[in-house]
Amino acid sequence: MQTQRFAARSEWPGFWAIRRWVDHRHRAKHFALAALLLLAVYLPTAVSAASSGSFTAAQAQAGAAVYSQECSVCHGSKLQGGAAPALSGATFGASLKTNYPTAEKLYGFISSQMPVSNPGSLSKTQYEDTLAFILAQNDYPAGSTALDAAHLDSVALLPYPAQNNDATTANANLEIQNIGISSRMVYGKLPDKASVTITDAMMASPADHPADWLLHGRDYANQRFSPLKEINDSNVKSLTAVALVQTGITSSFETTPIVVNGVMYATTPVVDSKMKIIALHADTGDIIWESTYNVGNFKICCGPVNRGVAVGYGNVYVATLDARLIALNAATGDVLWNVGVADPTVGYSETMAPQLYKGKVIVGSSGGEWAIRGFVAAYDATTGKQAWRWQSTDPKSFAGDAWQRGGGMVWTTPAVDPERGLLIFSTGNPNPDLYGAGRKGDNLYTDSIVALNVDTGKLAWYYQEVPHDVWDYDAVSNVVLFDVQDTRGKTIPAAGEAGKTGWFYIVDRRNGKLIRKSQPFVDQSKNMFAQPTKEGVQMLPGANGGAEWSPPAYSPLTHAVYILGMNQLMTFTTGDDPGFQPGSMRLGSSFTNVPKDPIQNGTFTAINVDTGNIAWQYHAAQPLIGGALATAGNLVFMGEGDGYFDAFDATSGKKLWRFNLGAGVNAPPISYSVDGVQYIAVGAGGNFQMGFAYGDTIAIFKLPK
Repeated sequence: MQTQRFAARSEWPGFWAIRRWVDHRHRAKHFALAALLLLAVYLPTAVSAASSGSFTAAQAQAGAAVYSQECSVCHGSKLQGGAAPALSGATFGASLKTNYPTAEKLYGFISSQMPVSNPGSLSKTQYEDTLAFILAQNDYPAGSTALDAAHLDSVALLPYPAQNNDATTANANLEIQNIGISSRMVYGKLPDKASVTITDAMMASPADHPADWLLHGRDYANQRFSPLKEINDSNVKSLTAVALVQTGITSSFETTPIVVNGVMYATTPVVDSKMKIIALHADTGDIIWESTYNVGNFKICCGPVNRGVAVGYGNVYVATLDARLIALNAATGDVLWNVGVADPTVGYSETMAPQLYKGKVIVGSSGGEWAIRGFVAAYDATTGKQAWRWQSTDPKSFAGDAWQRGGGMVWTTPAVDPERGLLIFSTGNPNPDLYGAGRKGDNLYTDSIVALNVDTGKLAWYYQEVPHDVWDYDAVSNVVLFDVQDTRGKTIPAAGEAGKTGWFYIVDRRNGKLIRKSQPFVDQSKNMFAQPTKEGVQMLPGANGGAEWSPPAYSPLTHAVYILGMNQLMTFTTGDDPGFQPGSMRLGSSFTNVPKDPIQNGTFTAINVDTGNIAWQYHAAQPLIGGALATAGNLVFMGEGDGYFDAFDATSGKKLWRFNLGAGVNAPPISYSVDGVQYIAVGAGGNFQMGFAYGDTIAIFKLPK
């Protein structure tokens, strides 16, 4: 890990050229060929690939390059598995006897459904070459005839030539063998534990601690508003990078740092089954300690990401992709306890930053593309013992037993209303995502804003944005709390969520009743709620939104919420639902970007919460994903996939400053001060879903002296 400090950008010769490099080994777009575990290509009259050769060596060599770039981040550089199933070894060999009778059916699945982040985006040749590479790696012999999608029905894969390879069996034990912190490095003087202990009183009164960023959204309302105003609309043009902290973990970067008394805590993504939790000096970027966690087996849809830590009671809490919750000593990085919160083998994972409240650590569930049931759970912050758990699917609103695996994931950090004792959050899509025939009903409490009693986990109220969703229009962005004025000037306590539908939903947080929907902040086609067909239906928003997980910011000074949006015209196509298979992804249908003259752009929108009207809007060349920051200096900040980090006038929307960090700025920014000096910090590491250039940097900015 390296930290670089600069007095001015003029001292950065060649910086942009250096930082634009992309490590193709880690830039994979999650080519999650989970379907390969469903292989069964055996026909009595078929030609066996194990004996005759059904691909050429040159084709397999070309496929190696595609696999490295598109598949290895999930399936492993040696096909050993990781985020997705292994594609070699005894377990893989055994899987060839199930489900898919021909390579033709397998090819049809992967060429339309994969990569998950951009289904069907590779060429026919790339899909063929990748399959040839996988066959070669499993000891199938090369021949003189190239693998051709038009003739795959004549290719059988049994007997399996690599049946004695037990690499995958060994990998299956990885979760048990490697759970825990594998190493802890101390680089600087450890802080006094008292100075980095965040108490309940501090969390409840952020106004008394303007220099810190104590919670994921800075306050329990998730407003992401800093009261600092040394950096403002008149001087932001002079903002200068003073440190680049290179974490050494190059992949999709979504962390929100926590800052207390000048110490910053952050997490990295997962690469090669490893992630880091780091503590550093928030003014210089100098590392204090880092702990490396060996992540066990996990399944993901949307990148090997982690959105940050929670810090409190002298500890650091982090949830991991292998569905565990870990507590570390905030001063030293030593592990205090490590508990499992769900079963990663069936599809559960954890990407959110936990929330803390009155001695409890609260997490939700990720994994909406798997046939599992979402939840929110609270754990004792001292012992890790579960206090309560709320399941997010209502049996009465699903046909049959579909509620048992009905989705409703909780991807992002909840807000808390201490006055009313409410935990308020958004829930994801029902499962299967795009096929509703087997789950008739409204499918509560999916696609909803939900409030629970924070002490007991009991349901208080809900508002469902999209009943019986078959478009993947889930609610995944952080809920934000604020007050609004009604038409009579009366103040109403409200909660808002930026939906994938393209509306900002505002509800009364006393009862969940809808107050208003905003003007749409992205393009919406007139048929946006049309039922998908086998022929395919083109619609906006696409399955990514609207607003993705990106947390908005709210300014009490402007009464505006600032939302990152994306326009991606997609084709929604129905298919045959493969049925429930434990541990397997279940989409039910497919969505693909429209390839001809594709719509790929973004919006950054200020919406007045008292009216729902758009105050101003910035149009970006690429879809926007990452998060926003508002400050008392009449500024809002956000990043773009092309590497630019931008500052806008919060009132007018005028762009006042930008800085290129050489990798996609797709993490939420924060602001804090150390020794009376205000800083802005943001992660620049690109984004898995959008394919934005990867990096490994936390950038820190301040005004020059």
